Amino acid sequence: MSDHSAEPVLDLLSAQGWSLVSTPEANIHATSPDGRVYVGWLPEDPGAWSRHILFRVHVTPAEGPDWIQEFGVDTPSVAVAGFLSALIDASR
Repeated sequence: MSDHSAEPVLDLLSAQGWSLVSTPEANIHATSPDGRVYVGWLPEDPGAWSRHILFRVHVTPAEGPDWIQEFGVDTPSVAVAGFLSALIDASR
């Protein structure tokens, strides 16, 4: 069940003080206050869409390698928000 809405994710990130930038193509890019986490909502990104990706999370930890988690078009945005909430809580 997909809702194709970024609202739960964007509301969470906005409330946490993340920087949000929307593009003319309707994609939204968010960066954590410390700059270590990027979240992209990419409904109009051809590369992401061709792989059925709607959300992309890129984490640059203080130590260790970068890692990426992508969520497909069938992943409910509330599930992505739950993942990000846990990630934010773990970094405190």
